[in-house]
Amino acid sequence: MLRSDGTSVYVTQDIGTTLLKQRDYDPDQQIWVVGDEQIYHFQVLFAILKALGYPWADRLVHMAYGMVNLPSGKMKSREGTVVDADDLVTEMEALARAATLERAGEEVPADLDERARAIGLAALKFMLLKVSPRTTILFDPQASITFEGDTGPYVLYACARISSVLRKAGNSPAGAVDWSVLGAPEERSLALRCALFPETVQKAAAELDTAVLAGYLLDLAKDFSRFWRSCPVLSAPTPAERQARLALSVLVRDILQDGLSTLTIQTLESM
Repeated sequence: MLRSDGTSVYVTQDIGTTLLKQRDYDPDQQIWVVGDEQIYHFQVLFAILKALGYPWADRLVHMAYGMVNLPSGKMKSREGTVVDADDLVTEMEALARAATLERAGEEVPADLDERARAIGLAALKFMLLKVSPRTTILFDPQASITFEGDTGPYVLYACARISSVLRKAGNSPAGAVDWSVLGAPEERSLALRCALFPETVQKAAAELDTAVLAGYLLDLAKDFSRFWRSCPVLSAPTPAERQARLALSVLVRDILQDGLSTLTIQTLESM
């Protein structure tokens, strides 16, 4: 795997690097997260390592991803339209700050900077992670920052809303919960969605597809919104229903926080 002058080609270096990683760390699996224009390169790399007889070569994976385009068109380095990640994060923070101020009105939150950064990064990460990695996507910063629709801020807001309810309730529900009092369709749908969380995480990990988890979190947030509109929590008809609905809300919040954390997205107590 050398040129005629004895120098190495690109795949030769990858062979050496792969051998070193396997020797030094003995991983169960090696995964390359590289754009789909390199699919053939990794097919060649893996085929060579298999031909060399390494038993772990069957556990090498290229997690190919599609390109990210902007509303103005494709990002092309030759035309100077490639966007620097730091600049994009700064833009998202600015958009999140403006959206937060618009929602807050005259009451500017003391933690405005923290909120803007958390919401901006949530919008950016979630928009990229909610689609299959192989899909070429159009990233619209303005659309990703909205608090409604299939966005990161929408899921964040569901978490913050539940935290607000718990603050008003005084504390999280304690003691035994009579789940049998939850019989409304919205309650049952929400509880069943919660039960799917473990297998959803396992499926996303097995398929190396963050869209599986992101889609689940969106569905859970939407189910909670329907539950919230139809089933009063703090003003439930009976103490038992109030206790059960509060406990169900806590479970939803914990799952949303856990799922978002898995996607490296920070949650907020207030929005």
